[in-house]
Amino acid sequence: MIQLKSQRELDIMAHGGRILGQTVRMLEQSVRPGMSTLDIDRLAEEFIRSHDGAVPSFKGLYGFPASICSSINEEIVHGIPSKKRILRDGDIVSIDVGVKYDGFHTDSATTVGVGEIDAESQRLLDVTRASLEAGIAAAVLGNHIGDIGAAVQETVEAAGFNVTRDLVGHGIGQTFHEDPQVPNFGKAKRGTKLMAGLTIAIEPMVMMGKHQTREMPDKWTVVTADGSRAAHFEHTVAVTADGPVVLTRAV
Repeated sequence: MIQLKSQRELDIMAHGGRILGQTVRMLEQSVRPGMSTLDIDRLAEEFIRSHDGAVPSFKGLYGFPASICSSINEEIVHGIPSKKRILRDGDIVSIDVGVKYDGFHTDSATTVGVGEIDAESQRLLDVTRASLEAGIAAAVLGNHIGDIGAAVQETVEAAGFNVTRDLVGHGIGQTFHEDPQVPNFGKAKRGTKLMAGLTIAIEPMVMMGKHQTREMPDKWTVVTADGSRAAHFEHTVAVTADGPVVLTRAV
């Protein structure tokens, strides 16, 4: 069931989203070779909890043990932070993080190059970020969920990369995962019609290689089946009469 938000509820989500945007920006600036993914997790949790009323959404969600998901290179999503996972020069690391504030969740992700990365990895990051912006631009009244997926898919495939078919974005609010699902592929004018007050997490997950995925034995981490690198960018977006409003940008 789709939950449309009132202006008061959107204001609450915008406040939590600002905290989340600042968290993501801080983490982007902090990543460096020699850090463990657990170091990143601790930075995120401390920063989030330093804001009165804000808590990490992920910690304990479906039994997840940490405040962020940290996914390195061929890992797409849901990597578990560990003191044994050390970032090395040339890696890329995706950081997915959520904030719960005053009963409402927001969700965001970024992918960061560690030290100096190769040109193709940088292109992957640039294309994935551009596909997120294309998806956001399609989140307007009168469009459909399929318009968002089509915009993401067109941007990604024009660059020679692929989007996953196995993982999707989602509605978000008082529950972390709400209807509707928001795939990163699709056809324009198909699927749920976008209405004012709808809040969704748009999150392109893009692979250098083929789109197939597999789950690791930890039952959380999802990787590319062919071992190619993947990137993940995400914002929580409100559909409004004035156009899409990104709730999770750092300001």
